[in-house]
Amino acid sequence: MGNFALVRKRIQVLIVLTLIFMAIFVAKVIWVQVITANSIRTWAVNEMENVATLQAPRGTITDVNGVALAKSVNAINIVVDQSAISNPAFTAKFTSPILGMPVSELKNLYTGELKWKLIYRNAKPAVWSALKKAIAEHNSALEPKDFDQRITAFYPERAYIREYPSGSLVASLIGFVNQEGNGATGLESSMNSIITGTNGKYSYANGYGAEIPGSQSEIIAAKAGTSIRLTIDRDIQWVASKAIAEAVKSANASSGTVIVMDPKTGAILAHATAPTFNLNNRDSVSLAAMRNPSVQDVYEPGSTGKIMTVAAAIEENKVTPTTVFTVPDVLKRGGSKFHDHKNHADWRLTTSGILAVSSNTGTIQIGEKLTNNQLHDYLSKFGIGESTGSGLPGESRGILRPVSDWSGTSAPTIAFGQGYSLTAMQATSVFATIANNGVRVSPTVIAGTNEANGNFTPAKPRTTVRVVSAETAIKVRLMMESVVSANGTAPSAAIPGYRVAGKTATANRYNDICGCYSGFTASFIGFAPSDAPRYVISVTIQDPKGMHWGGYLGGPVFKKVMSFVLESKHIAPTGTKIVPVALDEKQLIKAIAKAKAQAKTTSASGAL
Repeated sequence: MGNFALVRKRIQVLIVLTLIFMAIFVAKVIWVQVITANSIRTWAVNEMENVATLQAPRGTITDVNGVALAKSVNAINIVVDQSAISNPAFTAKFTSPILGMPVSELKNLYTGELKWKLIYRNAKPAVWSALKKAIAEHNSALEPKDFDQRITAFYPERAYIREYPSGSLVASLIGFVNQEGNGATGLESSMNSIITGTNGKYSYANGYGAEIPGSQSEIIAAKAGTSIRLTIDRDIQWVASKAIAEAVKSANASSGTVIVMDPKTGAILAHATAPTFNLNNRDSVSLAAMRNPSVQDVYEPGSTGKIMTVAAAIEENKVTPTTVFTVPDVLKRGGSKFHDHKNHADWRLTTSGILAVSSNTGTIQIGEKLTNNQLHDYLSKFGIGESTGSGLPGESRGILRPVSDWSGTSAPTIAFGQGYSLTAMQATSVFATIANNGVRVSPTVIAGTNEANGNFTPAKPRTTVRVVSAETAIKVRLMMESVVSANGTAPSAAIPGYRVAGKTATANRYNDICGCYSGFTASFIGFAPSDAPRYVISVTIQDPKGMHWGGYLGGPVFKKVMSFVLESKHIAPTGTKIVPVALDEKQLIKAIAKAKAQAKTTSASGAL
C-alpha cells in the first residue's frame, strides 16, 4: 500500500513537471515567434546578410476637407553596377537626354568597378519608366555584333519625395523638408516627430563592399507617418492669399498678412502671407522669406490696440459707451505732445465716438481712468507678452514691458496702441476675444490627426481664459460697428446685408535697421455678423508706400475675404442696421438686451 502511494506521488510530480515544461515551451514559442520575431529575424539576417534602412513615407498634411497640401510620393533612386557597364561613354550619351544630366557627368558615374553607384536620387517614377523603356527598345534592336553597345546594370530602389500640391498657397505655414527628409521649417518642422514614419529594414547581398542591385529583400515593413488635418480651408485660403497679394503689390508694401479665425473654437481657417514662395521650387528663396510673419514678426498695433484700453475701462466701470469727453487735437503728457491723426478744434465725443474716429487724445483720457497696473494687467489677459498657444514654430511672445520700466509717456502711448509689440496672431486673438463674449480661446491650425489605418483623432479642445465680462464685450462690439459706418474710419469694410464691427490702425513702424520709427503698419481687424459673431479677420500691411491708412488699405481686403467666408459658410444676414456713433442710454440698453439674448445661444462660455 505504501509503495502504491509513493508511485502515485511520483506520477503526480512528473505530471506537474511536464505541465511546467510545456508552459515554458509554449511561452518561449510565443516570445520567439510573436513578440520578438522581427528583432530575431533582423539579428539573424545581420549575421548572414547586410541590413539597410527601408524609408517610410511621411504623413500627409491636408486642409480641413482632406485636400492634400503636402504629401509623400513614390520616387526611385536609380543605381548602376559599374562593373557591368561595358561602354560608359556610349551609355552616358544614350541616357543623358532621358535623365537630364550632362554626358560628362554620367560618364564619370558609369566608370569604375563598384557594384552599387547612385546615379539619380529621388527620380519620379516616370523618369525610371522612360529610362527602362528606352533601354529595352534599344537592346532589342541590337545585332549580336553590337554587343559593346548593349546597355545593362541599371536598377531602381524605392524612395519618397515630398510634394506640395498647394505650391505657394500656404508656404510659410506648411514649411518644407530638407535633403535628409526631416522637417526644416513650418509645420513640417514643429510636427516632424508625428509626421515622420517608422523606417523598416531590408537585406541585400554584399558584392565587394557594395550593395548588389536587385538583391534586396524586405525584412520589416516601413510604417507610414501620421497625417495631419489642418483647420485651414483651401478655398478661403486661396481668396485670402489673392486679396493680400494684390493689396501688397498695389501699396508697394514690404509684406502683408491675412488671418481668418473662428472665435469660439480658435480654428484658423486661412493664414495668408505676401510675398510668398513656391514650396516645390526653393532654390533661390532666402531663409528670411521662409519665415512665418504671422507669429514671428512683431509690430506696434496702433489703433487696433485701443479696443483693449476701452474694454478695460468699461470692465472696471470707469466709463460707459456714452461717457462724454472733451477731446483736443493735442494733449501734453510726461513732457511730450500727443496728436490726433488730423488737426481739429476741440471735440465733444462719447467713448463710442472716440473709438469711431480713432482719436489718440481721447483714448489717452480713457486710459487715464485706469492705473498703470490695471492697464498692464488687461493687456496681459488679452495675451500680449505671452504665447498664443498656437504651437507654430518660432512664435514670438511680443513685447510688453513691466510697469516698473514705464516712463512718464508709457501709459498714454500704450493706451492708443504704441509702446508695446505683438504678432498678427495675437492681434487676431484680441478681437476674437471680444467676438466670443470676452473669452479668449487659444488659436490653432490643427484639426486632428489621421493614423495610417485611417482612424481620425480630433485635436484636444483649446484653452480658454475669461478676459472681460460678456456684457463688456457686447458693449465694445456695438461701439465697433460705428467704425464701418459712413462717419467711421473704415466704411470700405462694410458688407451689404450684414452688420460688421471692426477697428482700423495706422501705426508708426519701428525699423530695426536704423533703430528708429520709419514707415507705417496699416491694419484692419473685424468680425461679422457683429450681432452674432462667427468669424474674425485681421488684415495687416507692413510699410506701404504712399497712401498708408489702415481703413483705406485693409478695409477692402477684409470685405473681399469676409464676403466670401460668409457666403461659403452659408451665414445668413442678421440685419443691416448700423449702431449710431453716439449711443444714447435708451439705444444702448435696447442694443445690449438684444445682443445678450442672441449671445445666450452662441456663447462659447455658456454663461453671460
